[in-house]
Amino acid sequence: MPRLTIADLAARHREQTAASSQPTIRVGMSTCGMAAGAEPVFEALASEVKSRGLDWRVARTGCAGMCSMEPLVEVAPVGRPAVMYGDVTPEFTQTLVAACADGGPLPTERRVPGIAELARIAGEPVATDGGPLQYRIVMRNCGVIDPEEIEEYLDRDGYQALAKVLSTMTPEQVIEELKVSGLRGRGGAGFPAWLKWHLTRESKGEEHLIVCNGDEGDPGAYMDRSVLEGDPHAVLEGIIIGGYVIGAKNGFFYIRAEYPLAIQRIEKAIRQARAAGLLGNNILGTDFSFNVEVRLGAGAFVCGEETALIASVEGRRGTPSPRPPYPSVKGLWGQPTMINNVESLANMANIMLRGGAWFAGIGMGKSTGTKVFAVTGKVKHAGLVEIPMGMTLRDVVEGICGGSATGSPIKAVQTGGPSGGLIPARELDTPITYEHLQKLGSYMGSGGMIVMDETDDLVELSRFYLGFCVDESCGKCAPCRIGGTQMLRLLDKIAAGKGTEEDIATIKRIARAMQKASLCGLGQGAPSPILSALRYFEPEFRGRLVSDSNSGCHP
Repeated sequence: MPRLTIADLAARHREQTAASSQPTIRVGMSTCGMAAGAEPVFEALASEVKSRGLDWRVARTGCAGMCSMEPLVEVAPVGRPAVMYGDVTPEFTQTLVAACADGGPLPTERRVPGIAELARIAGEPVATDGGPLQYRIVMRNCGVIDPEEIEEYLDRDGYQALAKVLSTMTPEQVIEELKVSGLRGRGGAGFPAWLKWHLTRESKGEEHLIVCNGDEGDPGAYMDRSVLEGDPHAVLEGIIIGGYVIGAKNGFFYIRAEYPLAIQRIEKAIRQARAAGLLGNNILGTDFSFNVEVRLGAGAFVCGEETALIASVEGRRGTPSPRPPYPSVKGLWGQPTMINNVESLANMANIMLRGGAWFAGIGMGKSTGTKVFAVTGKVKHAGLVEIPMGMTLRDVVEGICGGSATGSPIKAVQTGGPSGGLIPARELDTPITYEHLQKLGSYMGSGGMIVMDETDDLVELSRFYLGFCVDESCGKCAPCRIGGTQMLRLLDKIAAGKGTEEDIATIKRIARAMQKASLCGLGQGAPSPILSALRYFEPEFRGRLVSDSNSGCHP
């Protein structure tokens, strides 16, 4: 496409309200959809439309979030509301296209709630009948646009925020807008985004660098992958804005190699943006020049930690380093480096367009805006949800995701990944904020949420998470390397019915030592699932201990 200017983007913004006269059928073609069989569905739809000689558009799109209902197909006839269908098969496409072509009523079979019924898209209220609503900011384009077409992103305010920032805002003004927004890092720690940007900008170095952390590794979590697959330009726009603010000329996407589709789409987005003059020299006709490239991770969980990520990008073994100095002072190749995760960067464009006060008006207290969660486990409708901070766990688990899928009552919800905590069902009315989750012994993490019912064995679950952390430990520090192994040995002993009261006490002592002395977040967080399980479900552990009559400890 031709090289764009700020004037071109302004003109496009004025013209984008023109409605299309072409009926469109969209097929969810992210990893979840393709794994469920979306490719043959797409081919069948394209073939059926072609054989009937219809001037319709059959398009790919990203994950709409309803992963348990894939393959998803949305039909958007001209002059009629769009309708979403789930569990679509190649055979059903013939019925679907025939009904659309005849202009009669669309099939009621396989209908599921459409995107407009699920959410307030990009902050605009949508009337729905009952039930908790999502609020889509990060996922505003997922399931709506073709992620491989920059034109579709441009037609939904794409790169308007970049144009606004470059033409009307100083870096300090951008940082101030972020400060007003209250956005906190969505990678898990919840560090104020504005402060990280400010510290990096103020640090002295030969050059400043920015990194998008796409090394999502929590079991059951795939929020960042879906955003990269469904709306890559939103993340790219965010990293370009970040580069402008901190004075960087180069940026990097660090993405795990197990995400081939996300890598493919972000690389294509980079090529498209470069061709349009949105990357490279004199972006949008200004003095700002910036380039970005992709670096692949080998799948080590510990490389989600900033200093381990830096080591991996530099070609070294991915192990953490003591902090301070923090990456904002001394990061990649010893230069000031700002590291933000995918979701944090995907928020940037909307904050800059709508203002920090708008974003701060969503959420609760110091937890502003929205958060994307991957809800999995024993729920009827597993998938991605984007909710305003402050919505309760019950609203998510029972309201949006339909409650228990097995008929057995919900027992617990685990948040924060393998370093998070277990929250018992009696606490489901807790608001989802950084502070409330921490009080329960868990934390937000990057957004994994696993639901368990009464059939789940929490001793075995604790063993699974601790075993994961032991396997993924880099082994650099003794508290994590030795402590994790020793706790796992004691858990194995308890699970086998051979544990004692002293073993439980020893687990607690080791856990506290790991939390205080481990070098990075992996070791510090590894005991959290066990400690929270013991806090709320200790009788389950005690029920597995060896009885006094079998202990051999009495006369």
